[in-house]
Amino acid sequence: MKTLFLTTLLSCILLGLKAQTSIKMENSKVDSAVISQALEDYYFKGIYEGDVAVLGSIFNPGTLLFGDVKGQPYAKTLDQYLDGVAHRQSPKDSGKPFKGDIISIKVVQSIGIAEVKVKMYEFNYHEFLSFHKIDGKWLIVNKMISDVSE
Repeated sequence: MKTLFLTTLLSCILLGLKAQTSIKMENSKVDSAVISQALEDYYFKGIYEGDVAVLGSIFNPGTLLFGDVKGQPYAKTLDQYLDGVAHRQSPKDSGKPFKGDIISIKVVQSIGIAEVKVKMYEFNYHEFLSFHKIDGKWLIVNKMISDVSE
């Protein structure tokens, strides 16, 4: 009787652990899809159109941006970055090619990282965007950027 009870108990525990792992994996997939959609609808679209309202909506207000562009150090606050976008001709208005690609997205609970590539004008950016789920919304909290050769 004890053996049957212990076997049943262990089976229930293992099934519960498997279900928890499955739920966590499913949540991660859903969150990755939400981040992917946000990148397409707000990040890439905002950059392409030069729409700082759309672009700014995916960023946490305290976001910092770091990296290098054309071999020079790059460090900006979100306000400085958005001001630059607002005062340049958008890729859409220029008629020049623009391409935004998502390379990968990884999510662990309320944090995530997206690796993306953005090609515009003579730039070929490789970026790492850190996300945090704040009040139920995935927002970029840090942007790392490097202008690389193709």
